[in-house]
Amino acid sequence: MKIIQESEHVYRLSRLGLVNCFLVEHDGACTLIDTNLPGSANSILESSNRLNLPIRRILLTHAHFDHVASLDALAAQLPGPLEIAIGARESRFLTGDLSLDSNEQGKPLFGFMRCKTKPTTTLNDGASIGTFLALSCPGHTPGHFAFLDQRDNSLFAGDAFTTQNGLLVAGVFQLTFPFPALFSWNAQLSAQSGAKLGDARPSRLCVGHGKTLENPATALDQAVARALQEHPPSIQS
Repeated sequence: MKIIQESEHVYRLSRLGLVNCFLVEHDGACTLIDTNLPGSANSILESSNRLNLPIRRILLTHAHFDHVASLDALAAQLPGPLEIAIGARESRFLTGDLSLDSNEQGKPLFGFMRCKTKPTTTLNDGASIGTFLALSCPGHTPGHFAFLDQRDNSLFAGDAFTTQNGLLVAGVFQLTFPFPALFSWNAQLSAQSGAKLGDARPSRLCVGHGKTLENPATALDQAVARALQEHPPSIQS
């Protein structure tokens, strides 16, 4: 697992050059955002030890396997107290419950992974957790969240965006990995959530697949405009 220092506080851990998770420093320790692919726990812990930043909190953007697969192994090895947080809606997927609410519509759900580890905190939109502002951004999954570090406005957007082949909003059609249209549940919601996150005007955009973007405002505006054109909001009668 490769360690890339993105800023004074942010370290991107990249596996196979395809999947990222992040260590974010605070108060001599760190928050881990997402847990990467299966079998990543030891590499994440080695990275944390090398940086001398013990993991005190795990934030999960969503419950797809490439974001939660190493959660159980990490929780078993990390000393307590360990805070584990995920969006309240998304938390059901960790239990294996893939049912949709009556007001939820999208493609059939897949790619989720059941975990034994239970979150200590479930989040609603606008919640503060440490230095982070939790932002609900459904679309890629029904309960997807992003996390905005209020110290420097770094946005950890999970799969709400990808940068693997140019900046794209989840749900936009592209015939290259990570196939944002294929793996997103509701493209219309994804476009609206992309606009919401863009309005936060992040100084840095950190994503699950692809390189981190500095000063992404122009690229975000263009990506959101494309997504909204491809998947415009429904006209309410």
